[in-house]
Amino acid sequence: MQRHETILNILAKEKHVEVLDLCKQLNVSAVTIRKDLKLLEEKGLLFRTHGGASLENPYIKEKAVIEKEKISVEEKNGIAQAAATKIDENDSIMIASGTTVQALSKFIKPKNKLTVITSSLYAVLHLIHDKNIEILQLGGYIRHSSASVIGTYASQILDSISCSKLFLGVDGIDFDYGLSTTSLEEAQLNQKMLASAQKIIVLADSSKFGKKSFAKICNLNAIDEIITDRGISSTIKKKLEENGVKVTVV
Repeated sequence: MQRHETILNILAKEKHVEVLDLCKQLNVSAVTIRKDLKLLEEKGLLFRTHGGASLENPYIKEKAVIEKEKISVEEKNGIAQAAATKIDENDSIMIASGTTVQALSKFIKPKNKLTVITSSLYAVLHLIHDKNIEILQLGGYIRHSSASVIGTYASQILDSISCSKLFLGVDGIDFDYGLSTTSLEEAQLNQKMLASAQKIIVLADSSKFGKKSFAKICNLNAIDEIITDRGISSTIKKKLEENGVKVTVV
């Protein structure tokens, strides 16, 4: 069917599509589009999501940090370099866990003093050689898959801390579900970080959009900016901006 081919062509370009957007483009009802998406999913050509469809399975399974480091390396480094330019002189920042925010630590070169609070062990290893950087390593249990700390000890420290920026990594970004990660304890620590920072900057390569994972971190309206790569579709970028989120594409 021609309409099915059109849907797949749009999906190939956008990676993720919304039912309402397809209704407008194809001039058919939502009921018709949902039937089309169901048939295409049964054929293994797409995955249905809440309110739309995706080329990839929207539900994320946990991967070890060593495995994730090998994925989208060029994109992550570009995002990390752009994020490093957001750091001001004599700043105080927080770095969460995740391979993209860990990459950020490789590009931080402060002209003067910088304070970094982090749950990431890899970030500390990258930053420790710079005497201009004062590091507060959060303590707690080590989550092996992310090489970061989790738990109540880290959360308690954050009760006494305020910083200018949080650089947050996520496993999924979904317009309805929000930002998510594969670990409930990590999501809870991320929530404490959100409350301790004045500005929330999410570092996420374009593969994270339209995805959701087990543990929700926050809604989209809780963040200020997303730095991502050129793989983001124009539709998703526009929708993020309509939701009040600044989008920086590198």
